[in-house]
Amino acid sequence: MGEINALDSRVEQAVERYNLANVKLRRIGHDLERARFDLRVARANLKRAQKSLAEQAVAVYTSSDSNSTLEVLFGASSLDDLLNRLDTVSRVSDQRSSLLTAVTRFRVQIGRETVRLQDAQAEQRDVVAQRAAERASIESQLRQRHRLLSSVRGEIAHLQAVERARSLQLAHSYRPQPQQSSSGTVVGVSASTPEASVAPPSRYGGVVGIAMRYLGTPYVWGGASPSGFDCSGFVMYVYSQVGVSLPHSTYAVYGMGVPVSRDQLQAGDLVFFDGLGHMGIYIGGGSFIHAPHTGDVVKVSSMTGWYASTYVGARRIL
Repeated sequence: MGEINALDSRVEQAVERYNLANVKLRRIGHDLERARFDLRVARANLKRAQKSLAEQAVAVYTSSDSNSTLEVLFGASSLDDLLNRLDTVSRVSDQRSSLLTAVTRFRVQIGRETVRLQDAQAEQRDVVAQRAAERASIESQLRQRHRLLSSVRGEIAHLQAVERARSLQLAHSYRPQPQQSSSGTVVGVSASTPEASVAPPSRYGGVVGIAMRYLGTPYVWGGASPSGFDCSGFVMYVYSQVGVSLPHSTYAVYGMGVPVSRDQLQAGDLVFFDGLGHMGIYIGGGSFIHAPHTGDVVKVSSMTGWYASTYVGARRIL
């Protein structure tokens, strides 16, 4: 089972990298929308400024006999050339100078917004590729996990079959002795015990009380609803019930709130493990509630053993 546990850790880290890529994509999407809007505004402003400047140029031509102005108008080979020539004419009015400045400013803005848009699009392509790679990694590792579990189940079934055969053989070879006592029968005792002792959910309040409502909900990678959660999706959903918006990513959440030392943990604090590959909600008494990994459900665990050895830190959001 050690190999399966190690695989679960790798899968969950890949899931959280995938979740982080989704958070980045949403941020890039907002950046793209803003850049496109700013670019449209700058182009519209430039168009208006150029139109006004052209009207000014016509006014110069129709209202002046100055040879210098005519040379500017007829000697220009393009609008850009005209703008440069007009800029040097001493008779350009203050209004015309203002239009020239505006045209220059809007052209610079268009160049800047175009570069910003191109950068955002390039980043978007990179993050999409990263997300696709993480998704492929997750699916590949989940298939490996399934094969390992099948192998373990097969091995267990084989051992059980061997034990049954041995028991049958012993039963067939057994010959009871006359008047043999039948006392001393051993009654089997179930070895199943809960991972952590948990008080009834009604004993908890606030964020922890809400989290307790979802005990037993299955783990689903990428999940963030009562139909299935991954670790950060579970925390995000629970906190949303008290009006707090958190990103669906352990890496992103770890940068929020304030840090809390382990000896100062309070119920509702967020605890992080395994290089930020896993997180949960502290409930007090050295335990936390979380969505562990594929094949498991939302449950309460003690911050001992593997969780103690991979503990990263805690953040207080509320």
